[in-house]
Amino acid sequence: MAEAQEKDTFWLWIGALILGTVIGVFLLKGRETEHLESKAVGQSEAQVQAAEQRRKAAKNVFVE
Repeated sequence: MAEAQEKDTFWLWIGALILGTVIGVFLLKGRETEHLESKAVGQSEAQVQAAEQRRKAAKNVFVE
């Protein structure tokens, strides 16, 4: 009497894991630069430059 052989799904699980990982990476890479579209970076840079000019006008010089 031959025993019923179970179907080996090991490689199916490995393939699904790899596929899920690849899809996750592409989704995250697509959202990586989403924050740049909000113009928040340009506003932050303008604020930094304004603060730098105020610091120079007040002669607060930081020495490293």
